[in-house]
Amino acid sequence: MKQLTVSDGSSSPAERMRWSLVLVQFLAVLALGIRPSSGAGSLTRCPCPSLNLCQPLPADHQYQVEVVVFDSGGMDWKHYDWSKVTTIVAFGKYDRELLCHAHANHVRVVLKATISQQNLINRRKRAKWIKKKVLLARKHFMDGINLEMWDVLKPGSENYHALPHLVQETAHIFHREIPGSQVTFNVPWSPHCKIGRCFDYTAIANACDFLFVMSFDIERRTLGDCLAKPNAPYNKTLAGLSAYINLGIDSKKLLMGVPWYGYDYTCQRFLEAGRCDLTVFHFSKSSCSFRASRWIPYKEIMRHLPKSLSGRYWDDDHKAPYYIYMVNNTHHEVWYDDPDSISLKSSIVKKLKLRGIGVWIGNFLNYGANPTTAAQTKEMWDALISE
Repeated sequence: MKQLTVSDGSSSPAERMRWSLVLVQFLAVLALGIRPSSGAGSLTRCPCPSLNLCQPLPADHQYQVEVVVFDSGGMDWKHYDWSKVTTIVAFGKYDRELLCHAHANHVRVVLKATISQQNLINRRKRAKWIKKKVLLARKHFMDGINLEMWDVLKPGSENYHALPHLVQETAHIFHREIPGSQVTFNVPWSPHCKIGRCFDYTAIANACDFLFVMSFDIERRTLGDCLAKPNAPYNKTLAGLSAYINLGIDSKKLLMGVPWYGYDYTCQRFLEAGRCDLTVFHFSKSSCSFRASRWIPYKEIMRHLPKSLSGRYWDDDHKAPYYIYMVNNTHHEVWYDDPDSISLKSSIVKKLKLRGIGVWIGNFLNYGANPTTAAQTKEMWDALISE
C-alpha cells in the first residue's frame, strides 16, 4: 500500500491553502491573458463533482515510493490498483473522469510530451512551447508533465547543451504556474549513449523532479549473438540504473520503469529452447535486426501461453520467462516479464534506494471479470512493490 507523507497541520489550514491555490491560479490566468473560449487553449469547466478535485495536488503530497503508470486511454484506469499508484501519465484518448478519480485518491495526473530539436535553441520557441504545454495542463486540471526526446543529439553540440535548459525552464514555469506540479524526463535504460540518445543526464536530473529510466527494450537493438533475448534482463537493468548513480545523480532522482509487455521473435532457425536464431542471410551477407520481433502485451501473452508448445520456461541467467510456439512450421520464441521477474526487479528499488517504480503501460493487463485473468492481473500489480 502506498504511504502518503504530508506536512503537519489541521484540516482547516489545508482547506485554506487549497482555496489560496484557487486564487493564485485565477490571478495567474488573468496575468497570462487567458479568457474562456472555444479555443484549444481555453480553460474548461471542472468535470468533477467537487471543485476541490480539479485543484492540483499540493507539493507536500509526497510518497515514500512513487509508482508511475503510463496510461494510453480508454476505461482501463477504473480497474487499476489505486492503493499503489501515485502518478498517472496520460496519453492517447483522455477520459476526463480519470482526473476526478485520481485526485480523489491523492494521485497526480500529468501530460506526456515529446521535445523536438526545433524547440531547443531558440529561446522564444522554447517559451512558446512551454506556455502551450502549461495551458494544456491547466485546461485539463493536470498536475505536471512528463517529457521525452527521441532525436539523436551529438555530445557537445548546441542542442545537447540546450536540452537541460528547456527542461529547467519547463520545470520552473510549471512549478510556478501550477503549484505542486511534477516535471519528469524519460531516459534510456543506461546513460552510455545507447541507440544514439546521448544527453547530459546529470544536468537534466538536476533540472527536473526525477528521471523515469526506461529499463526495457534493452536488447532490442543490440541482439549481439543474434539470438532472441529478454526485454529487460535483471543484470542489465541493475547495471543501467547503477551507471546513472555513478554519474553522481541522486538515487532518489531515479525511477525504474518496467514493461508489462514482451517480444515475440520469429526464429530463422530454431536450435533449441532459448536459442532462437534470428540471423538473416542475403547472398554473401548476413544481418541481425530487431525488426525480427514484435511487441506483445502481457494480456495477450497470458492468452497464448496455455496453447504454446513449451509452456513457461525460466532463464536463470537473465531472470526472465519465455515460451515457444509454432505458426506454419516456423518457431516463435516469446520473452516477457511476469510477477516473478518483476518482483526481482522491484527489489532493485530498495537495493539502490530509488525514487520508485513505473509501468509501461497500465492498459497491457487484462481487466476482465474472469477469475483466472483477474488473479493474473492482481499478481502483476502486487509485484510492483517488494516486501
